[in-house]
Amino acid sequence: MTAWFKRTEKGIQTATEQKKDTPKGLWYKSPTGKIVESEELAKNFYVSPEDDYHVRIGSKEYFEILFDNNKFQELDAKLTSKDPLKFEDTKKYSDRLKAAQKKTGLKDAVRTAVGKSLGKDVVVCCMDFSFIGGSMGSVVGEKIARGIDYSIKKGIPFVMISKSGGARMMEAALSLMQLAKTSAKLAQLAEAKIPYISLCTDPTTGGTTASYAMLGDINISEPGALIGFAGPRVVKEATGKDLPKGFQTSEFVMENGFLDFISHRRDLKKNINLYIDLIQNLPIRK
Repeated sequence: MTAWFKRTEKGIQTATEQKKDTPKGLWYKSPTGKIVESEELAKNFYVSPEDDYHVRIGSKEYFEILFDNNKFQELDAKLTSKDPLKFEDTKKYSDRLKAAQKKTGLKDAVRTAVGKSLGKDVVVCCMDFSFIGGSMGSVVGEKIARGIDYSIKKGIPFVMISKSGGARMMEAALSLMQLAKTSAKLAQLAEAKIPYISLCTDPTTGGTTASYAMLGDINISEPGALIGFAGPRVVKEATGKDLPKGFQTSEFVMENGFLDFISHRRDLKKNINLYIDLIQNLPIRK
């Protein structure tokens, strides 16, 4: 048997062909430099336990957090975007869609599902930043609209989880039309007196912020989330002024009156249901 190391004048060395890389995904390093095991991170609602940093997660993880026993029925699961403008920049839009679908396993940048949360039926619509930056295209708008229609039909609360870079430029005006479309649908939801809870996560920007993300009966967020229309760099270049400390963080946005509450991720399920009960004037559940 050949030894896997040999002693040299410089110390113990391992032959290159015998070195083994650490498997990916075992550890996570937060922006502040804290390291945590991925398994421990998942158990802690994808929040770094040492610095409380809320890691960006997608619809899969939010559904696990909000739905009882992770049981739900997905709505309009096969709806996919087309390329009506035959858009092409450095790559064809149709090719971008195929690549994003293959990479993420998602059909588009939003998933809608219905299930029970603390024993009560609720529709949850959640965006995925991993799919073309969570950009809002015609399918995103359509799935949100259909989710709202389902809430109205069944008379059950609607929860929107936003995580987006804004409108999808590859669909041009078709994307911008979704601002008006989703806002109109939310007006119908309000007329039906059905609760709408909007959760803004990191990041919530652009046309998403300018439409459904800030139209909730209750607008809530997670700690440290970036929330705004244009990004801080663009705002600074446009105004020519230094921005306040913490500009566009959820804490800054709440301080200036655009959010009602900031919730730690471990308390999301409890707090969302609390606000639903308050809106419906129901007894507080313990």
